[in-house]
Amino acid sequence: MEKLLISVFLFGTCWAAPQDLSGKVFVFPKETDRAHVKLLTTKTNIESATVCLRFLTDLTRSYGLFSLATVAQSNGFLLFKPGDVETIELAVSGTSIYFRSLSFPQNNWHNICATWSSNGIAQVWVDGKPSVKRYVDNVSLVGPPITILGQEQDSYGGDFDQKQSFIGMISDVHMWNHVVQASDIKRYAAGKSFTPGNVFNWKALDFEIEGMILVEDETEVM
Repeated sequence: MEKLLISVFLFGTCWAAPQDLSGKVFVFPKETDRAHVKLLTTKTNIESATVCLRFLTDLTRSYGLFSLATVAQSNGFLLFKPGDVETIELAVSGTSIYFRSLSFPQNNWHNICATWSSNGIAQVWVDGKPSVKRYVDNVSLVGPPITILGQEQDSYGGDFDQKQSFIGMISDVHMWNHVVQASDIKRYAAGKSFTPGNVFNWKALDFEIEGMILVEDETEVM
């Protein structure tokens, strides 16, 4: 299997084993209804969750950041950026809530974390700063998930809309099947040591790439 280079184009690539992507970024260079990264996990029953990632984009339109679907619900766990530059949509089991008055200047690296508890309470953290807490839903995510970076799923594993595709760079993706403590979220945001995700771990990531996606050394883009 070909090793990751500083910058490579990948089309329809499936890695044979989890990859340590420390110091790497996924680059999504074009508007498309096809190209995406699929994250693979053996977890099939999620009752609470935390998702963290870093991203950079110059988009002013809507785009998906993280899209987890189950057979029962295409928006099982969704992080979506509407056209409103100060809003993040979080959907759990098909129910959406909106966190407002958040700052996302274009062409800047941002980190975002979203937490969802089994009691239905959710919160987002942007660049280490917490939002208010809101109730979204307390329905567990059951069955094998399909998790996509770069697109927003309107069905289980598909029905992508290129006008909602992500253009930019994503890195340091982690997901836990519990609510991560605020102190650890702050450590993640500050680039300090933290316990990696037990659903998705950037340092041991099992993934597949479809379409034109680049993997680059973060020193080339940060």
